[in-house]
Formats: sequence, C-alpha cells, structure tokens
Amino acid sequence: MNDISRDVDVVVIGAGQAGLSSAYHLARTGIDHVVLDHAPRPGGAWQFRWPSLTYGKVHGMHALPGMELTGADALRPSSEVIGAYFAAYEDRFDLRVRRPVDVSAVREAGAGRLRVETSDGVWSPRALINATGTWDRPFWPRYPGQDVFRGRQLHTANYPGPQEFAGARVIVVGGGTSAVQHLLEISEVAAETTWVTRRPPAFRDGSFGEAEGRAAVALVDERVRRGLPPQSVVSVTGLPLNDAVRAGLASGVLERRPLFDHLTATGATWADGTRVDADVIVWATGFRAAVDHLAPLRLREPGGGIRVEGTRAVRDERVHLVGYGPSASTIGANRAGGAAVREIRRLLARERAGAAAL
Repeated sequence: MNDISRDVDVVVIGAGQAGLSSAYHLARTGIDHVVLDHAPRPGGAWQFRWPSLTYGKVHGMHALPGMELTGADALRPSSEVIGAYFAAYEDRFDLRVRRPVDVSAVREAGAGRLRVETSDGVWSPRALINATGTWDRPFWPRYPGQDVFRGRQLHTANYPGPQEFAGARVIVVGGGTSAVQHLLEISEVAAETTWVTRRPPAFRDGSFGEAEGRAAVALVDERVRRGLPPQSVVSVTGLPLNDAVRAGLASGVLERRPLFDHLTATGATWADGTRVDADVIVWATGFRAAVDHLAPLRLREPGGGIRVEGTRAVRDERVHLVGYGPSASTIGANRAGGAAVREIRRLLARERAGAAAL
C-alpha cells in the first residue's frame, strides 16, 4: 500500500443511499471530499439483491435528494432499477465515486486529522462520514448440530432466488421481511417449506403513517444513544400485511414454528421430539453494522455499539455514521446525510477560526 497520504476535508466511505446523500450535500456546500466505495459498480447493496426481488416488492425506497426516481418498471429486478438510478445520480451531480476501493482501517493521525487506509492508498481527512451499511456483515447464528447438517446452508446475502430450490425441502429461519419474501416464492417450487422464528412474528395491519414512523425511529435511536448495537427500523415496525402475505397465512406457508433445539445430519429437531427433514436451510437472520474498520478509533461502548448523537459518534466528533441505527431507512439516510454535512461544516469552520487566531 502506498503510504503517502492525501489531505482532504472529508472522506465518505460507502456509496449507497446514505453515502450518495452525504456526497450530494458536500458537493453543494463546496467541501473538499472524496467518496470511496468497495462495490464494483453503482447501486450500493441493491446491486447484490436476488433477481426475483423486483422493484414492486421493495420495502420502501425513498428518492435521493435532488433527483426523483420516476417511471420504474415494478416487474424489473430492484438491483437493475436502483443500480441504474444511482449511476444516473452520480453522473448528474458529478460525484466521482472512486471504486472499487476497500477500506481496511481508520486511525488517529494527529494534528486533528484521521488516517484512512485503503486499497487505493492513504487519505488524511479532517472528518469522516461512514456510510457502509450492513450488507457486508450477514449475521449467522450458531446452533448445536449446525456443523453436522449434510444439506446446503445459505444466508439471505447469498440467496439466488427460488429457482434453485425446486423439489427441495427447505427450512427458512428468521422473522423479518426477507424471510417472508423467501418463503412465499420458494413455496411455489419446493417440495416443502418450514418457517422457524425465535419469537412469534408481529404482523402490522393498516396504514403506517408519519407518527408511527417517528415512534419506530425513536425506539432505534434510543438504543444507539445508550451505546447498544442498533436494531433495524423494520425490526420495530412489524411485518406489513399485504395480499401476498394474507394468502401465505391462509395457505399455511407462513405458519411459524418456534426455534428448533438442534440440527441433525438430515434436518432439525425440537425439544418435544418433533423432527423436520430438510435439504436446505436459508438463514434470513439479518445483518450487523459493517464498522470493523473503525475499530482502531475505539468508538464502541461497553454495550457493544457506537453511541451516536444525531449522526456524530460521541467518542469522536470528527466521525459521523449515516445509515446506522435510526438513519438506516432510505428516507432516514437522506436526512442523516444532510445533518452530518451541517455538523461537519461547523467543525471545519471552528478549526479554521482557531487556526486564524493563532
């Protein structure tokens, strides 16, 4: 790695919704910055979604600031729709994202600067916007017998779509939106599906308005203010009841079983002796924040999370996390990008005023 560092006011890590929103506001305010993205092309985590997740099935997608997403084909894969939208957005606002660039570590550099070590060399910013999301950290829970199961195991992050499960007996583990989507489409081609969740799923009927949204975000925000690992906003809103979900409940596809006791070579066994044979286990068990590269800054609290006020890390005011905790939704990411840039402007102004006074 080239150890010659390049000075810049702000480094943005990640070019998904949160990173592009931040870059838009940085460009509008004229702050010197660079955007680093490890993905091979525009689209953030959306580019890795399975083909059967069409745009019409997306669980809410808010437009980026300054450019609406219009005329999208609901039957087209969301990876293609949103990938093309992000690419057009980068082009319209001349955001000049550098990719593919992997960030290995962010350290203290002294003299008010940070040291961002990457596959593209070293950057030395005065502030950092971390917009790395969660897709790169799929959560695989550990259960007895997991290593002896002879079938296939995969995570939502590697889910290929339903076609590979034709004729198979499939267990889907997880209580979120992805698990429900997997079950509804796998059940159309599989020999048998079984849904397993740690807690009974909470379905939400009726509208989900602004007041409900604020309440859900407040619950997530309260955790990150206490320094606990964030929950997703979706995890506290419940599963929306649409026509497809109602049909799945009526047919028994979405009949949930409690968590099994252990896995065997051929399936799962419950404490009461119930057994289910399986060829495949799909772990739709969610993701964790991809922030390991920030470890040298020692931002984590004893509770395991990074305590955040607004978007600012409490332990280092130069570091802002967008798309983290309460700003993990697409509309939250947009707002967080603007909020982070406003705070960074004030930080840079204070530094310059202090330097001028010397």
